Amino acid sequence: MMQLTRSATTIGVTCAALASTAFTLNDVGIKFLSGDYPLHQIVFVRTLVALSLTVGLIIPLEGGFSLLKTQHLKMHLLRGLSVVIANMVFFMGLAALPLSEATAIFFVSPLVITAFSVLFLAEKVGLRRWMAVFAGLIGALVIIRPGTDAFQVAAILPAIAAVAYASLHMMTRKIGRFEKASTMAFYTHMTFLVVSACVGLIAGDGAYATAIHPSIEFLTRPWVMPSERDLWVMLGVGLASGTGGYFITQAYRVCEAALIAPFEYLALVLAIFWGITIFAEVPDFWAWTGILLILGSGLFVLWRESVLKKRLALERPMPRNR
Repeated sequence: MMQLTRSATTIGVTCAALASTAFTLNDVGIKFLSGDYPLHQIVFVRTLVALSLTVGLIIPLEGGFSLLKTQHLKMHLLRGLSVVIANMVFFMGLAALPLSEATAIFFVSPLVITAFSVLFLAEKVGLRRWMAVFAGLIGALVIIRPGTDAFQVAAILPAIAAVAYASLHMMTRKIGRFEKASTMAFYTHMTFLVVSACVGLIAGDGAYATAIHPSIEFLTRPWVMPSERDLWVMLGVGLASGTGGYFITQAYRVCEAALIAPFEYLALVLAIFWGITIFAEVPDFWAWTGILLILGSGLFVLWRESVLKKRLALERPMPRNR
């Protein structure tokens, strides 16, 4: 039984790390395209690729199309809307903010997830882990620096995305008791497809296009025929989205939310790396200080988990093979 617990933890942590890597590649691609294409067009193409990956590969490997039958359609739709809001709002912020700053602001989400796991899932988080959470929050604030140019109107968007993202994963833990990750990914992609198509039908002709703010322009810009290079980038974004969405759903399905959340800090490290190497966005002293605080708090939480050796799978078993 203990071996099952360790296996579930290993799977959850590995999936979270893979998802974080995929999501940062997704963010890089979208930021790269944000100056020339509308958000709804990028998301529509991205979703077609991700949905094709889910339907053509992941679902058959996990048991076939019978997995798409569900008695929890309303929960799937609500969860899908949460992830759509989280993504679309974050991407709008990404168009106006440096990649590292947008990601740092968004990284209140693991802290919100930890708090939500106590409030809504009755998971236990000790004083030391709470202290680590607050240390991570201070680190995020050091990076954001409220009252300076880093905290502009667009900075509100990643913060909204963070709350929606935390809500998404609370629902993932609830519905994960009954559904497989591929089933949840399918309904999420379908929600993305419907929302982006509707926005495209309403604003795709550019009738509402405005240059009042980069984030608004990104949302209302008319559809454009992509170049061959940019089309490949869109396809890559779709691949990253499909794999990342599956892995993060699987992580929160099989493992405790408060344990998985710190591993998502990897995305912040990668965002800094991509920002430097691709967009020439070099963080200053205070940004590095904040990053070290966030990483330190995450590593401390992981250390506490290994010391406590919680037998989570025995306390709250979940079906792994449905």
